[in-house]
Amino acid sequence: MDTPVDMFAHRDPLKALDGNLPLARKVEFIHRHLRAHYDFVDRIAIALHERDTDLLKTFIHSSGEDRPLSHYHTRLSDAPSLREILERGTPRVVNDLSIFAASGHEHARKISEQGYGASYTWPMYYQGTFFGFIFINSYRRGCFSDRVLSHIDPILRLLAVVVVSELNSLQTLTAALKTTSDLTRHRDNETGTHLDRMARYAQLIARDLAPRYGFDDEYVEHLFLFAPLHDVGKIAIPDSILLKPGRLDGEEFKVMQTHTLRGREIIDQMMRNFDLDRSPHAELLRNIAVHHHEALNGSGYPAGLSGENIPMEARIIAVADVFDALTSKRPYKEAWEIDRAFATLLEMADEKLDRDCVAALIRHREEVESIQQTFAEDPIG
Repeated sequence: MDTPVDMFAHRDPLKALDGNLPLARKVEFIHRHLRAHYDFVDRIAIALHERDTDLLKTFIHSSGEDRPLSHYHTRLSDAPSLREILERGTPRVVNDLSIFAASGHEHARKISEQGYGASYTWPMYYQGTFFGFIFINSYRRGCFSDRVLSHIDPILRLLAVVVVSELNSLQTLTAALKTTSDLTRHRDNETGTHLDRMARYAQLIARDLAPRYGFDDEYVEHLFLFAPLHDVGKIAIPDSILLKPGRLDGEEFKVMQTHTLRGREIIDQMMRNFDLDRSPHAELLRNIAVHHHEALNGSGYPAGLSGENIPMEARIIAVADVFDALTSKRPYKEAWEIDRAFATLLEMADEKLDRDCVAALIRHREEVESIQQTFAEDPIG
């Protein structure tokens, strides 16, 4: 008699990707899958490209304790070896990284110092638009043969789809929330460039403080994505208060303060609508919307939190938001010079604002000036 065949015996080795894992864990899972077949695959890293500024930014890696590149960014136009990949339209294989030993670029130097022997660089595209690179590194030289790459390429294409799916979900959510914010901006005095600038100031602060506070690149990137949504709750504030030219009275200010809690309600509803309420970064977004008006001395709102009880992301956003408000022209004031704004931030440190965040922004004056030039106010708008 024939032995019964188990039609369900096969196990999908990549089934874990169907689960609700954070993107970093999915990258680690794909790395383990590759290492099971090619034990020389020692590192997978992903860098994202920001089209507005041409910045290439480290995002996620699966190299364990080996962290040759963290919180690193460079303009793609300043990295000719990477730019050539796009110009040729094909991945790049380097089976002996010693050829970059004399390179003056920080990323090449750090990879070399880590001791990697070979690399494979794979550009990621979505609907024909470049959005980043996947890097595979090995301590072994000469390991990336055509035969090996013919098996690795489909996995990298799958990884690119996983990354795009994750980013698209977040970008769809942020686009919806930013559309809501845009409706608010048409009702008050803030401009779109304010949001562009303050998001990048927040990114500068977070990147600077990352070694001290243990922020990874994924945290910094999500902070950057969510920063423009801090005032989304203003959509719920009546025009009579939001557009009032003079100082708000006590009752009006109480209503204005509710924009933080209304922001959370809007975010929670949209998170549910987009099926993102279980996202590992949901609380980061909520903290930004709810707590960016808290003060170090406990005098802020809505919860009167003080000191370290205020989420770090909210402390970062507060400094970025106040600085841009000071250095932007408003109907009731002219734009302040950077030195005057920095001095005011220092006066507010420890009372209203986090001193570490203030100092981090001040340390990057040159980048602050570059952001102001790139995202200058529209005199017409």
